[in-house]
Amino acid sequence: MARRLVSPAAACQGCGLVKAGFLGMLSPLHYQRLPPPSSKRSCSRNSYSSCRANLAKEGSHWTRTIPKPSLSLHSSKFLSKRTSCSVATEPPPAATEEPEMDLPKEIFLKDYKKPDYLFDTVDLEFQLGDEKTIVTSKIGISPGNEAGTTSPLALHGRDLKLLSVKVNGTELKSDEYTVDPRHLTILTPPAGVFTLEIVTEIYPQLNTSLEGLYRSTGNFCTQCEAEGFRKITYFQDRPDVMAKYTCRIEGDKTLYPVLLSNGNLIKQGDLEGGKHYALWEDPFKKPCYLFALVAGQLECREDSFVTCSGRKVTLRIWTPGQDLPKTSHAMYSLKEAMKWDEEVFGLEYDLDLFNIVVVPDFNMGAMENKSLNVFQSRLVLASPEAATDGDYAAILGVIGHEYFHNWTGNRVTCRDWFQLTLKEGLTVFRDQEFSSDLGCRTVKRIADVSKLRSYQFPQDAGPMAHPIRPHSYIKMDNFYTGELLCQ
Repeated sequence: MARRLVSPAAACQGCGLVKAGFLGMLSPLHYQRLPPPSSKRSCSRNSYSSCRANLAKEGSHWTRTIPKPSLSLHSSKFLSKRTSCSVATEPPPAATEEPEMDLPKEIFLKDYKKPDYLFDTVDLEFQLGDEKTIVTSKIGISPGNEAGTTSPLALHGRDLKLLSVKVNGTELKSDEYTVDPRHLTILTPPAGVFTLEIVTEIYPQLNTSLEGLYRSTGNFCTQCEAEGFRKITYFQDRPDVMAKYTCRIEGDKTLYPVLLSNGNLIKQGDLEGGKHYALWEDPFKKPCYLFALVAGQLECREDSFVTCSGRKVTLRIWTPGQDLPKTSHAMYSLKEAMKWDEEVFGLEYDLDLFNIVVVPDFNMGAMENKSLNVFQSRLVLASPEAATDGDYAAILGVIGHEYFHNWTGNRVTCRDWFQLTLKEGLTVFRDQEFSSDLGCRTVKRIADVSKLRSYQFPQDAGPMAHPIRPHSYIKMDNFYTGELLCQ
């Protein structure tokens, strides 16, 4: 049966949660309302100086605890499980087939431990192909504590074919590591700083999970929150492992004229055999769930924004050519969000380029990947002939939400997935204030409470209800529960 989104504003992926689901946390009992923004733009507002100081710490994590009311989470992350998406359905090659499914393992909050190894730099290289994609990762690794460690280095991995593994340039022998369907373990890593290079083969055209790197309707796309990066390469797939990334993408120039990833575009050029490449660099540390790659035949609407310190930021919204005229309001919303975040929170965008990708077959609603936000088309495309005032307001809110994650979620991120509602709750608060300031505060509050009563309360009475910070989980995806679709 055909289904539709309740509201584009209610859906954001890494946002992943229906905004009404946090109204209990964001009621007037729990926060003081922000004053309306001043007409004069300035990066220095005394009332928010402490907030900025805390947020501006590169590579930070939240460490405080959060209240535990009986409040469950809604998610747009899995709205796509109910939407059609044209991807290959053939069984994967034998190299990616797993044996008998292993028993689920329960993860407990009380068992959290800091990682034994830290990843300082991650250099990725993708050779995109129709039949297979080769991924090379070169990781700079250091001990997780000053005393060092001699523990084995366990890396997560799913549906990967391991081609080679090297430590400090020397290929490991078969007795120096182990591989199972979910892990690659280096048995005796060097005691100090070292480099780990891993080459894997993956099959995006057969990836029907739509997690990690997949290809659909001719385009490559990634979705890594919460634990999708392990389907791209072997890695410590956890949010407290943060590194600086570079990404080199190589592909057929005719089939994939646009090659996008996080950060700033360093260089690009043509290669032999009708191929080309693009090299991207993200100078800020991030967890692997914020990594993104998009490659395909897309066109862009381009604009610019001058920050309060005078830097010019290039803005681009990429979409299939036929949808380009419908991105005008999305671009307006992005520029307003950037301006508002400077005026109200003193938070300036920190790169020279901001990309948005809007595609019809992205399965997570929306995702706040660092500098490369990805949206499902129905959330942000609008034309005067068909869109209502409510549609335009919803686009304003969801574009703002994903942009605001640049600080509340990206630069300052979760220590572990039990802290999911920290980044989401704070960013929901920010996007609600943004929509209220640019629209009508009373109308916005009524709409949010209406969603809370319509969807969150029934959810709390159902079998999937859980505290916003459970004591344990078996599958991280279960954090993103809630019915976002209606008949």
